[in-house]
Amino acid sequence: MKNELDKHKANSIFEQIKRTDEHGNEYWNSREFAKAIEYTDYRNFLKVVEKAIEACAKSGYNPDNHIVEFNDMVEIGSGAKRSAKSLKLSRYTCYLIVQNADPSKEVVAQGQTYFAVQTRLQEIQQMNEYNALRTEDEKRLFLRTELKRHNTQLAKAAHDAGVLTNLDYAIFQNHGYKGLYGGLDAKRIHAKKGLKKSQKILDHIGSTELAANLFRATQTEEKLRRENIKGKHKANQTHYEVGKKVRQTIEELGGTMPENLPAIDSIKKAERRLKS
Repeated sequence: MKNELDKHKANSIFEQIKRTDEHGNEYWNSREFAKAIEYTDYRNFLKVVEKAIEACAKSGYNPDNHIVEFNDMVEIGSGAKRSAKSLKLSRYTCYLIVQNADPSKEVVAQGQTYFAVQTRLQEIQQMNEYNALRTEDEKRLFLRTELKRHNTQLAKAAHDAGVLTNLDYAIFQNHGYKGLYGGLDAKRIHAKKGLKKSQKILDHIGSTELAANLFRATQTEEKLRRENIKGKHKANQTHYEVGKKVRQTIEELGGTMPENLPAIDSIKKAERRLKS
């Protein structure tokens, strides 16, 4: 899967225009990025940037840490150049921009997939704890703990959107599963994997499948909050669409669909093995 990911990155226009500053930090030049997502008028692109800044602040991040203004030399015709203000955009800012850009453009849809995947992978890779993990048991336990934490945050975001009762939340969760698992709800996933009714799906899957579900949970929470989605039906549809997008990404990278991954022994057994 890693080779497929590297290939996917190399073929991406967004990877090609990525830059690195003198301190080794990656960034994207706003003027190059505007052209990449087919905004011929830079002023219209800046309107999308403003939405991204607002979304960044609502997500609890300081926009100043993700967007830096600088003077750049831009071509004005016949090979001549002039100084103009540009922006250094972080990977997270680029992700927010493509989420707020014109969705009818194919390159924007490609950008949404690229930056969603790469942003989440970067977050995981930057976790020192995760980098130190070597065994499947260690990775499973780490990701399962992360998923529990983010599911709590997802539940709160869903409640704020209007998913109020236990039944509402069960339906909401099933929509996420259906998107990620090709239409299968929790009951059918249990049957597909040969799990008993009392066995929790997330306690009997490997690190790859846990990572996909973690991605589904974090992106749904962000989308619910960022777009201020209201109403349980809209929240359900959002969860389904995010799950489907994660599934699409797995397919594009040549991965195995989550419903086809085998169920494994309980996470509690993995925890006991690590303790011993």
